[in-house]
Amino acid sequence: MSQALLFNKPYGVICQFSRDGLHPTLADYILLPDFYPAGRLDTDSEGLLLLTDDGKLQHRITDPRHKLPKTYWVQVEGVPDEPALQRLRCGVQLKDGLTLPAEAALMEEPPGLWQRDPPVRFRKDIPTSWLKLTIREGKNRQVRRMTAAVGFPTLRLIRYAIGEWSLIGIAPGKWLDTDI
Repeated sequence: MSQALLFNKPYGVICQFSRDGLHPTLADYILLPDFYPAGRLDTDSEGLLLLTDDGKLQHRITDPRHKLPKTYWVQVEGVPDEPALQRLRCGVQLKDGLTLPAEAALMEEPPGLWQRDPPVRFRKDIPTSWLKLTIREGKNRQVRRMTAAVGFPTLRLIRYAIGEWSLIGIAPGKWLDTDI
């Protein structure tokens, strides 16, 4: 049985243990040895990061051939219409190729959502909305590029789930230990 940590990565934290002197890292939150992230989240993204002490499991989680779904809560500028959502569902052409089809739907702001530090910029004349977006690949900054490509730039990006694992019950900067 492998062991995994489910970590709710705060905004501004780098997904590595080695310090860069500029940003907080995983070492500021997780003091257990021999755990490594299975995938990454950009410094300006928040949410679920799975860490494991099992190299084979780490590879299986990150390998695109397994197409493990990753679900994101995405705050975007504007309110996407049905044609924009349909483009996300069919796959979006990016500079590095066509994305796989995504599951995309408008959603209400997640209940009990923590405040981000620093807060998302507020513009009185431009509304924002939330999307629930599930992808099965992991191109660099893919979700941000997808929403921008359909005309709705990402303001806040939270990974809610990886496969069957989710953020439920995990506060920002905290982690849960689980057997896999």
